[in-house]
Amino acid sequence: MELLASGQPTAPTTRPGRGAVGGFVATTGAALAAAGVLRTVDPHQSGHYPTCPFLAVTGVWCPGCGSLRALHDLLHLDLVGGLQRNPLAVAGVAALAVAWVCWGLRLAGRDAPHPTRIGPRWIWALLGLVLAFAVLRNVPGWTWLSPA
Repeated sequence: MELLASGQPTAPTTRPGRGAVGGFVATTGAALAAAGVLRTVDPHQSGHYPTCPFLAVTGVWCPGCGSLRALHDLLHLDLVGGLQRNPLAVAGVAALAVAWVCWGLRLAGRDAPHPTRIGPRWIWALLGLVLAFAVLRNVPGWTWLSPA
């Protein structure tokens, strides 16, 4: 351990272990495999994926309804189509992409924020946003939030 000019020890530098890098590689590989299937198998055609269980039981759209179609549209570079299917899913993909990049930067030894470490107020705000989205997309006249 090295000492600073003031006599204080420096923080030890740590390198990520094989498990951390392996987790990153495995997560990236699984996401790419899922994206490959979703890009190939079109959820716009019925019969390829199961119906949303919440929609089947209640007859109302949940916050996730339209997510597969939104992600399929994004994988085909159709941002407008993705936003029409589920704008919350598109925002979630953007947030996950930022978190993934930060994770990779931290593993590479770069200083990057840790977006998964959020306080309880942010968690409650996110829950409120998801609940408000779920309610508003089922309100008559708010069809612009419903999966098209």
